[in-house]
Amino acid sequence: MHRLPPQLYSVSIATLPSDFLAREELAHLATEPAREAQTVPMPDGVDSRVTAALGAQGVTVLYEHQAEAWEAASRGEHVMLTTGTASGKTLGFNLPVLNAIARDAKTRALYLYPTKALAQDQARSLSALGVHGVRPAIYDGDTPSGERRQVRTWANAILSNPDMLHIGVLPHHDRWGDMLANLRYVVVDEAHVYRGVFGSHVANVLRRLRRLAAVYGSEPQFLLASATIANPGELARELTGLEATVVSGDTAPRAERTIVLWNPPVIDAELNFRANALGEGARLLAELVERGLRTLCFAKSRKAAELIHRFALERLGREYADRLSPYRAGYTTVQRRDIEQRLAAGELLGVSATDALELGIDIGLLDCVVSVGFPGTVSSLRQQWGRAGRQGHGLAVLVASDDALDQYFMREPEALLGRRVEAAISDHANPRVLDGHVLAAAFEAPLDDADRQTLGDAALERAATLPELRRSAAGFTWTGRDYPAGRISLRSASADSVLVVESDSGSVLGITERERAYSTVHAGAVYLHLGEPYLVRELDLVAATAVVEPFSGDWYTQAKKDTTTAIEEAVATEVRPGVELSFGRVSVTEHVVAYQRRSTRDGAVLETVALDLPAATFETEAVWFVPQPALLDGLDRMPKLLASLHAAEHALIALLPLFAMCDRWDIGGLSTNVHFQTKAPTVFVYDGHPGGVGIAERGFAVFADWVADAVRLLAGCPCESGCPSCVQSPKCGNLNDMLDKGGALELLRRLSR
Repeated sequence: MHRLPPQLYSVSIATLPSDFLAREELAHLATEPAREAQTVPMPDGVDSRVTAALGAQGVTVLYEHQAEAWEAASRGEHVMLTTGTASGKTLGFNLPVLNAIARDAKTRALYLYPTKALAQDQARSLSALGVHGVRPAIYDGDTPSGERRQVRTWANAILSNPDMLHIGVLPHHDRWGDMLANLRYVVVDEAHVYRGVFGSHVANVLRRLRRLAAVYGSEPQFLLASATIANPGELARELTGLEATVVSGDTAPRAERTIVLWNPPVIDAELNFRANALGEGARLLAELVERGLRTLCFAKSRKAAELIHRFALERLGREYADRLSPYRAGYTTVQRRDIEQRLAAGELLGVSATDALELGIDIGLLDCVVSVGFPGTVSSLRQQWGRAGRQGHGLAVLVASDDALDQYFMREPEALLGRRVEAAISDHANPRVLDGHVLAAAFEAPLDDADRQTLGDAALERAATLPELRRSAAGFTWTGRDYPAGRISLRSASADSVLVVESDSGSVLGITERERAYSTVHAGAVYLHLGEPYLVRELDLVAATAVVEPFSGDWYTQAKKDTTTAIEEAVATEVRPGVELSFGRVSVTEHVVAYQRRSTRDGAVLETVALDLPAATFETEAVWFVPQPALLDGLDRMPKLLASLHAAEHALIALLPLFAMCDRWDIGGLSTNVHFQTKAPTVFVYDGHPGGVGIAERGFAVFADWVADAVRLLAGCPCESGCPSCVQSPKCGNLNDMLDKGGALELLRRLSR
């Protein structure tokens, strides 16, 4: 069996006091049963040197799903391995790679990770195995210039990230000829992270990699690993352009786990205002640590993780200073590794962390996981919870914020615990994303018709329209003087972007499409980067730069904007009882006219400030519906009609992330009592990124379930006329004016019949 660390813990969930799970904050209690491991002997085809190295680590058998992945890879198939946290996915994709290199040290493998920390963790693991002939090395932005040539010529297991592959490898492929010629495997770990705009870009980067590998005479196998998602085969195909064998049956052992949904107490019944989730998370962390339970507390931002740590330490006293630690992305590699080692060794009992620890970094056995606020997707929540009880009985807790989704789950626990995970959605053929990669591919080698097999038909069609490409006998060639990959941010859907720059250090914190910049980084806006607040001092539209400074105030901002939509093309239309439902392309025009400063404590308006900004228009994808008169009976008089449509739009936007792995900030909406094209009341929900990345299309596909969830959201909320837990939105361009919860509930009920 897989080796367990030598230290065994006598503490268990049974050490909790009887009243711990009987408090008023307890919204739901459930138990996940234990599961026995299903194992098979190490396959005969594994090289004896690999078997010996694994045996020295205590690994003498495989879980059945690991063996299934091995067999598929041995048949030359591309593989998508999608099982739960701590199920041994790493060994599942490592085994074919280690076996190939052990038999031929010239074989090359490229590992791609979304974070540097994950690549470093994997490099340490590969080195520790000591398999004959395996020479791992990291190649990323931190690799010293003097070592890069050595990595290219010496390493045969190269660990990198999509950004470095995009800008540091592919445009300079002549330096990587030996690696590309001998490239046998490409490992894409944490593949579920590659969704939305980022995933659309990464899909094009991987297609460029396949194309150049073919130029050098190789055709690598792709081994992908993902958290459990609804569409693993589709994601593998979207990312690579290839069909993959999906391995999804999790046969790893699982300890029994207690699931707790924890809702902070109401402190203002009139406003339906609850106690702060961070304070509740800190209280739980302190109580669990005090009872000797090794606990990991997840927060949504670095600041939140630090505050939870501080609040918990204040409760416990300074004698626990060496047993608690925060963990976040801002630490140095040495600091982060020290925390990981101390947690794995049992020196730390409590760690408050951002989602930097949500991914597959190995930090040993834990008793409890507390998630403060729903992390955005069911898949992410299960990844977090999967760390609880890796050996004995575990405790997994979700502490709800006042967000609509969090409160929905508190009232409808089966909507969370019984729900299938979301689909990871992206669209590599979005022209706003694709065009830059077509230029980059032409820089790397002339484009011709044969490239349709790797880059796709859309790439060749776009090549014919791009002015910087010239058609020649060799194909479409690059005529510019720079290299186009340098123009492309993998996290933006538009080449026309605004850089967000920190005023003191001059460092670039982020990038945002110009179309979104007017509402997110206007002068005076509070901008969030990795969950941390910054105040925008200046938005320079000429220099395409927003200058920000750290912010510690107790208020946030909300932009007021006038929005119009124009239907460009209805790609699909369905006439359902009482409603016409469509999906297609729309043009959205947004004009930010003002912003409000609001109190963080209760949302009260502190000030409204006028803005003088140009309107922004972008094309995207939308799902929209036109209720027929019978569906609007009793709701058809103004202002009730518009307020009901508006509230229904907000409820739908709040819940769409349950079906597509996205954030509500990735989604926009518009409701109108008379649309100039449909000539009738209409509700639009659209992708907030130019060109669209498939979010609205997913909404069209799951419309009935989507509406049914929205009905449960509104029906279950105890407020009378609407609150932040149901129809009020933190991103409403109308500042949550004209919202009729009752009318929206009636309309959505009729839609769901």
